Amino acid sequence: MPAKKGMRGWGRLRQLPSGRWQAGYVGPDGLLHRPNSTFGAKMDAEGWLAHERRRIDLGVWTPPDVEPEKEDVALTLAAYAEQWLAERNLKPRTRTLYRDLLRLHIVPVLGDAELSAITPATVRSWHAGLGTTTPTRNAHAYGLLHAIMSTAVDDELIDANPCRIRGASKTNRARTITLLTPPELDQLAAAMPDRLRCSVLLAAWCGLRWGETSELRRKDVSADRSVLHVHRAVVYRNGQFIVSTPKTSAGRRDVAVPPHIAKVLSEHLDAHVGRGKESLLFPAEAGSHMGDYEYRKAFKRAAAGIGRENLRVHDLRHVGAVLAAQAGATTAELMLRLGHTTPAMAIRYQHVAAGRDAQIAARLSELAGDSGHPLEM
Repeated sequence: MPAKKGMRGWGRLRQLPSGRWQAGYVGPDGLLHRPNSTFGAKMDAEGWLAHERRRIDLGVWTPPDVEPEKEDVALTLAAYAEQWLAERNLKPRTRTLYRDLLRLHIVPVLGDAELSAITPATVRSWHAGLGTTTPTRNAHAYGLLHAIMSTAVDDELIDANPCRIRGASKTNRARTITLLTPPELDQLAAAMPDRLRCSVLLAAWCGLRWGETSELRRKDVSADRSVLHVHRAVVYRNGQFIVSTPKTSAGRRDVAVPPHIAKVLSEHLDAHVGRGKESLLFPAEAGSHMGDYEYRKAFKRAAAGIGRENLRVHDLRHVGAVLAAQAGATTAELMLRLGHTTPAMAIRYQHVAAGRDAQIAARLSELAGDSGHPLEM
């Protein structure tokens, strides 16, 4: 009868997904024995098997310096996921998100399952049970499970990743980008408290995230007010403000300030910012970092004042990106200005800008007059 796949004339030999080789054999004691580690080359694994067979043939065999393979306590997804999370160097916000996804959406269904028993069918059933009302959350949960199982493959705990649903870690956000015109930006800024007026203009014209804006200090503004050094961001977690690097690896960047905003920035520094280089540009009234909840209160009031009740703080960053695209920024230039690591969002902003360009073209035709004839030179 032909040997089974993965079997040799004597002993067991197979290549793992990592590319390394695993060897083993059933000894005279009837137990399966394996070495402490895998082998980088097939010939090394075969050599180990040949050595063990020679010892048996000579009658000098003793069990290798390893424990015979016994039935181990099953390693569950919940236990492995906890270890996986503990070993990751994550931003506080990301760690909190992962813990919530595990606690609320992954562990209740899959947590007690043995890691090696989770199949593609198991994952498909779990994913279907997430429903369709929260696509972004579902994509994050699936992406997290996929990452955990990929590490399990690398750790040689499972042979292949059971997460194989095409496109499940991606989602098309239902919310459209809300745009403001430059005059509307000025109106929004004017409706904010004086000490926060400049924050609206910087976030929009420089494409900043709120965490980046709220951590800006006097030392981050160049002497001529033409450049912002965006090297840090702040988040509020577990009752405290945590200062770290920006959201992405590309987030640490220098952003050129449009000249018409540089004048406003200079006036803000003179009127509302302490003289020390560590002084925050937009502190809370108490003097420390301003929480996003405090800022949103003023922002929502100002947005309602200009008839834009649904405007979010993060929309200012979108506005800045589209304005830069309208000004002719390439995909690479948008990525650099916004601190993006992939071109997907930059391309989206360019598409939105193209749509706005069509509106501009239509307005230009209006300049020809009601008769529709071209202007005379």
